Amino acid sequence: MKKIVVLDGKTLGNVDYIKLNEFGQVIYYDLTAEEDVAERIRDANIVLTNKVKLTRKNMKDARNLELICEAATGYNNIDIDYAKERNIAVTNVKGYSTTTVAQHTFAMLLHLYDNISYFDNFVKSGEYSRHEMFTNLELQYKDLCGKIWGIIGLGNIGKRVARIAQAFGARVVYYSTSGKNEDSDFARVEFDSLLKQCDVISIHAPLNEKTEGLINYETFTKMKKNTIVINVGRGPIIVDEDLARALDEEIIGGAALDVFREEPIPFDSPLLRIKNKDRLVLTPHVAWASEEARNRLFTDLLENISAYNRGERRNRVDL
Repeated sequence: MKKIVVLDGKTLGNVDYIKLNEFGQVIYYDLTAEEDVAERIRDANIVLTNKVKLTRKNMKDARNLELICEAATGYNNIDIDYAKERNIAVTNVKGYSTTTVAQHTFAMLLHLYDNISYFDNFVKSGEYSRHEMFTNLELQYKDLCGKIWGIIGLGNIGKRVARIAQAFGARVVYYSTSGKNEDSDFARVEFDSLLKQCDVISIHAPLNEKTEGLINYETFTKMKKNTIVINVGRGPIIVDEDLARALDEEIIGGAALDVFREEPIPFDSPLLRIKNKDRLVLTPHVAWASEEARNRLFTDLLENISAYNRGERRNRVDL
């Protein structure tokens, strides 16, 4: 019977891990510290990981290891070169969170764009009850219709966001970080052009040498004074210190982040110390994690194992 080790099952929440029993003996861990990985996978045939790093060092004694299932799309936590050397199959899951991340993108944007926190507090605090008018026009907000929405990274999520933005009446342009993406449905522009013309900029790009630190103080200074920046891609694409400075100096209109350079965000992060807190919306890397998305992910992961056992090369990233 094959031994299946789940290293950080808590990161997927309440998915039905009991379904793994059809593939062998399951050993489940909520979370696994770096120093415990080697011992926990030593006798494993199949390992499931979301964020736990699998390296040459901690895999070298796992002589039975034949399959690693990444419980996510990105797999930079796995030493793929070593997996290839050892003929260890590695699979990932794609597309499970496309609609979910797009939804969260607009949830954060509209929360910020329409000043929902301010108006909600205005009513709940009793101020509205004491108000002389039926409405409150003290804090303005503007239509999304007619604005220019810029997308950095026009993959599946970026395209979904683009279509929703169009439904709101925004005009969409995009910048390809790889220089390879072409989509005739939207206008492709150079990076500086996107920075200068867009009212909203959302980031859906992967983290690599071209995107790390792409959004920094210099780029903020090229944006419109009312631009809203949204990052649901990867945290290090934005330089935290530069964003905090841009918000406090009111160089841009605001920002909404679901991803951070370090996760969980450290107590001393400059983003937690900004003066203009009403210009910033933060969520704890949950854009991908609706109940439906997590169930889609786990169902696809189970199918990856089934396909591997049938000798099929489904969702392999080591080939």
